[in-house]
Amino acid sequence: MFIDLLDPPARPHEAMPEHGLVCRDGPTRPKTLLEALRGAIRVRHMSRRTEKAYVVRARGGRRVPTVLSMDEVALLLAHIEDPSALVAGLLYGGGLRLLEGLRLRVKDLDFGRGEVTVREGKGDKDRRTILPASLARRLRSHLASVRRQYLADLEVGAGWVELPHAFGVKSPNAGRAWPWQWVFPATRMYCDPATGQRRRHHLHETVIQKAVRAAARKAGLAKRVTCHTLRHSFATHLLERGHDIRTVQELLGHKDVRTTMIYTHVLNRGALGVQSPIDALILPPQLAGDSPPPNAPGRKPSPSRNPKLPKEIDNHDASPQ
Repeated sequence: MFIDLLDPPARPHEAMPEHGLVCRDGPTRPKTLLEALRGAIRVRHMSRRTEKAYVVRARGGRRVPTVLSMDEVALLLAHIEDPSALVAGLLYGGGLRLLEGLRLRVKDLDFGRGEVTVREGKGDKDRRTILPASLARRLRSHLASVRRQYLADLEVGAGWVELPHAFGVKSPNAGRAWPWQWVFPATRMYCDPATGQRRRHHLHETVIQKAVRAAARKAGLAKRVTCHTLRHSFATHLLERGHDIRTVQELLGHKDVRTTMIYTHVLNRGALGVQSPIDALILPPQLAGDSPPPNAPGRKPSPSRNPKLPKEIDNHDASPQ
């Protein structure tokens, strides 16, 4: 979308209300920032007489998602090493988006209930999805390694993580607590310039993206595979196994079921479940590459295309009907 507002201010920051600048610099939720921005636009452009505001919205077409078969997913995951393999396993096993998987904290994994809580997903919504039982043991082992690193960080005065929005103001010490630690922390620490805290961020998304692309090449997959392909495959495979589309919608976090219904077009039943008419033909060998030539040894004789007609009845012997 692009907006052309007539007669824009020479120095836009002068038109911003003071509270808007405070919100930008302070620990404020994005929704609050958006409201401040809208207020600034109203103050600058809607309180004075302007002719028009032109809004042009570009609409794109809908694309069918790329989906891997279950064998292809297994082959792909076999070529990824931990911890990237664990992230990719959660993307496929729980239908997570890439950043949703990387932003998981220790408290978001519920091994007892087999659930993953996704915080502030797309649309700033929380949801619960599946914690795959097949990954539970590896995840526990991974968390044990993360905890050892966390305890070592505490000994040198580090161990801090970034907290969501204004929560750090309400609970300033939570950023050093174990439940708030990242499930997939980065290998390096950084110093936050505002607080002076030595923190760890979560793994960068490019680490997983590169690992998935490299694994697809090693596995020899002919499809264009991205991290989001694993989420597409999760939804499609659940529908193929007969799960209700409303359940899949909730697991994916879709607001509208029509978004989920796009996966019904790529189910493992051919295009829209229709059989091609060519499959009913007896193809010549040059088209049916898996069929041996007609005179090849071991080939069973095919039924005749023109079956032999019965002998003509002698007119002298025929009785009138």
